[in-house]
Amino acid sequence: MNQGRLYVFSGPSGAGKGTICSKLVEDGIADLSISMTTRECRPGEIPNQSYYFVSKEKFQETIDENGFLEWAEIYGNRYGTPKAPVLEKLAKGRDVILEIEMQGAMNVKKAYNDAVLIFVLPPNLKVLSDRLRGRGRDTEEQIQLRTKSVIEEIKKIVDYDYYIINGDLDVAVKDVEKLMSGEFKKIDNAAAQKIIKKYEEELQL
Repeated sequence: MNQGRLYVFSGPSGAGKGTICSKLVEDGIADLSISMTTRECRPGEIPNQSYYFVSKEKFQETIDENGFLEWAEIYGNRYGTPKAPVLEKLAKGRDVILEIEMQGAMNVKKAYNDAVLIFVLPPNLKVLSDRLRGRGRDTEEQIQLRTKSVIEEIKKIVDYDYYIINGDLDVAVKDVEKLMSGEFKKIDNAAAQKIIKKYEEELQL
């Protein structure tokens, strides 16, 4: 049986990485890694499906046993990617996808060197801003600040293996499938700098 691959998706808020991951799982292309957290289960969430909800003691025990690919504390709650379920699925030949922020992605790469890092980009900053507005979660001022901070996030693309531009969801998912079958070229420094420059120029318009 062939070993599965671990694909780690990151990108700015509003790039659509979560939607891409959900579609890949829905289509049976890969399994989604479920995170562990110490926070309370929220309405609509399903234990062991949305998250593994555990006590602070259990989370610390998992840290002590080196049981995470990565973990972080955010606003007083801890979140982590349990190692065992991911490695078990990979051993069974299943590809696994993980949606995570950039720092976490780097930690996953350190813990599991064979992980494939994918950076999801919006087609342009206007689309990104429109998507954030469509969520209805942020004020206009917050959206403007988020959009301006995107450049610093995009600069981290140099640490990733591949990138996907998510303008049309179906096209983006097909691109990911091509990537997983080895049809995409890896990011090199020249390509990364070209991408960064594109979004920097948009921000100045």
